[in-house]
Amino acid sequence: MHYDAETRTLPHNPFKALVAPRPIGWVSAIGASGQLNLSPYSFFNGVADSPEMVMFSSFGRKDALTFAEEGGEFVCSFATLALKDAMNQTSAPLPRGESEFDFAGLATAPSRKVRPPRVAASPAALECKWLQTIPLTPAGGGEASYFMVIGQVVSMYIDDRFVTPEGRVDTGAMRPIMRGGYFDYFTVEPEARFEMRRPAGGGDVPRR
Repeated sequence: MHYDAETRTLPHNPFKALVAPRPIGWVSAIGASGQLNLSPYSFFNGVADSPEMVMFSSFGRKDALTFAEEGGEFVCSFATLALKDAMNQTSAPLPRGESEFDFAGLATAPSRKVRPPRVAASPAALECKWLQTIPLTPAGGGEASYFMVIGQVVSMYIDDRFVTPEGRVDTGAMRPIMRGGYFDYFTVEPEARFEMRRPAGGGDVPRR
């Protein structure tokens, strides 16, 4: 079959079910007046590793985006299976400035190089400096509905329990959750992991 926005040959848009599963950027940021926001974004991913950069994309100029711009910093905490309900709570449309940490019963932990705190219970977090916000203007022109925020990672928190004796992070053991289409989420089963190397030694040694 073929699906496009005009013919709508399925009752539900399949886009998010096909671009899936997507990691969740659980973004905390502090605005100019000191207000703290915590919001989950499934349009999130790494975009570079030299230096390390991540992006999240917001539908409209929501608090996470504006606070990241105002404070110049944000933190992305890992959303895990154990924290799924709390993560979902932080997606509630609270009034501007009301703490999602308090609403979801989450404790904060101080970051090392940026002002916004991380989620204390999360096994990993990326501390970021805001670099730029890019309006995602559609091909046909008109106003952007989504805005992509790019940040440079300046420090990483990793719970020591998930660092192997060889110095690798055991991502599967953290049980991260990821977003699919509709109301679907996925998690990682550690035993499902497998390793492949690029041809001709292109990926024999992990970068940096």
